[in-house]
Amino acid sequence: MRNRLRFLMPTFLLVMTTATHSAPAEDDQSDLLSLQSTWAAIQYQYPQDQRAKALKTLSDQAKVAVHEHPGNPDFLIWRGIILSTYAGAKGGLGALSLVEEAKESLEAALKLNEQALAGSAHTSLGSLYYQVPGWPLSFGDDEKAEQHLKSALAINPAGIDPNYFYGDYLIEEGRMEEARYYLNMALQAPPRPGRSSADEGRREEIRQLLGTLN
Repeated sequence: MRNRLRFLMPTFLLVMTTATHSAPAEDDQSDLLSLQSTWAAIQYQYPQDQRAKALKTLSDQAKVAVHEHPGNPDFLIWRGIILSTYAGAKGGLGALSLVEEAKESLEAALKLNEQALAGSAHTSLGSLYYQVPGWPLSFGDDEKAEQHLKSALAINPAGIDPNYFYGDYLIEEGRMEEARYYLNMALQAPPRPGRSSADEGRREEIRQLLGTLN
């Protein structure tokens, strides 16, 4: 088990399996795209020393969005992603409470709908499990990481993120040839509508990882 804090990407949960959305679907989509686009800008365009502060603000916005869209797993997923990214930018032991919150938010999304956002809750949980320290510091667990990442791939086999994170996990496990296969699959993933900035940033990360294998 590795002890490292290289995150991705809540004590407060909204697990409301029978609730209806509190806003029309088009408003849900607009609010979600706002979180996604802001996250991508911070992750791939902001200077390193400005990311933690910006992600703190975005995590507060994500918490409000979860309140405003009860029962919608998409917002729980994005709160988990933002919190885990914030933890990575913050670093150190102080980030551990943030990843615990991220884990709880992602688990709440899974209870609502594991298929939401093409299985992104599984992808994000899997990435947390292999990137955070293990017991007694945190919940890191390589076996659970692989289980979640494989579940994500079963839901979205051609997706850029499940293939990227599984490839990264395999590198950590020393399974280099398997990693190369999944990273190349990630590079070939179809573009995601409205996510061009995130796709471009992710592809650069994939190329860098492939470079370490060569």
